[in-house]
Amino acid sequence: MTQVSRFAPQVELAQKVKVDVQRARHPHYGRYLEEFVPGQVFVHPRGFTFQPSQIEAFSRAYMQCNPLYLNREFAKAHGFADVVASPQMVFNVVLSLGVQNDSEKAMANLGYYDAQFLRPVQAGDTLRALTKVIDRKDRGAGKPGIVTIRTLGLNQHSQVVLQYQRKIMVGGQGDRPNTTPLPAVPDGTSPQFPWVEDAQVFFPAFPAPFPSDLTGPQSWFENFAVGDIIVHANGRTITSEHLLQTYAVGNTHPLHFDKVFSSGLSGKMSGEPIVYGGLVFAWLEGLASRDVSENSVWELGFTEGYHTQPAVEGDTVAAMSRVLAVEDAPGALGATLGVVTFQLIGVKNIGAAVALTTYGEDLFIKENDKKDLGKEKLDAKIFEIERRLLIKKRG
Repeated sequence: MTQVSRFAPQVELAQKVKVDVQRARHPHYGRYLEEFVPGQVFVHPRGFTFQPSQIEAFSRAYMQCNPLYLNREFAKAHGFADVVASPQMVFNVVLSLGVQNDSEKAMANLGYYDAQFLRPVQAGDTLRALTKVIDRKDRGAGKPGIVTIRTLGLNQHSQVVLQYQRKIMVGGQGDRPNTTPLPAVPDGTSPQFPWVEDAQVFFPAFPAPFPSDLTGPQSWFENFAVGDIIVHANGRTITSEHLLQTYAVGNTHPLHFDKVFSSGLSGKMSGEPIVYGGLVFAWLEGLASRDVSENSVWELGFTEGYHTQPAVEGDTVAAMSRVLAVEDAPGALGATLGVVTFQLIGVKNIGAAVALTTYGEDLFIKENDKKDLGKEKLDAKIFEIERRLLIKKRG
């Protein structure tokens, strides 16, 4: 049904309406520490429909080598209906959908925990996001506090495709005005938040044997043993592209694209816009992909992930992976698939091989643990996380 209306011609009015600067409004977003209430649920605005061109563009920008994200026929041969959005894209989109409500005023992202990918996201799927405040810790007058939140990504069928927890550092409100209020809920109840305990993973019935002519020979399940360290050959210099990529996934924190804002900060965050950490994670994961995930069919998730140093335009990042566990997939899947747990380490402005020679085992110790161990933190290390992949057996 089409609705038709006729409007009067537009005329210029600006010079006829009196200016009253006292009526200026200054909407701003995110939350100050006191505005986070445990149990509170944010329904994030907008949502995001995954277009085929976006899926391909993201995979190529972040040097993904798994054909599931690039080759429709390869994806169909594995039981998927279309190309699959890379887990990194799904994670970045879902996190970015929540920034306006939960972290646009955050001073730092302190960590990612218990991220689980429960369903595939493919071309045409639409995701929305919810966040629940789990905990708020005040650290004394004048000090920023720590907020723990959980976030869900749901598809157009209201099925959870991704869930994870993270911690953010947030400053207090002081004498600053309140942020933009949350929309009122008509009946006063909190929105449903369907976090999945003891989560199950829903993926297609993978065929056997798997197609094997479009992937490299060194990233099958049998190629990995506990203790292996894979030094990924290439680095990646970050250019001003990171500004566009931040917009592309919808992240609204001005720290990542507003030089007036970033240069007005104090401390090591002051200066050029800081590269959004989710993009750094994606570049590091992409640098590792042809060595560890090219023959994977699923990213089960990741945990204990920390951005230990910021990155800015002009930095070159590099990566290495250490094998932490190797086991058969559960049940019948074990005949053709295995689960490999990796520790992914990122460094900047030094090659991965040189970093390993220079720092050795210190690269693989959590930066937050080093003080207790009498060790110095590494300025060259920018990221650490543990991730689990479901990988095809060579068969």
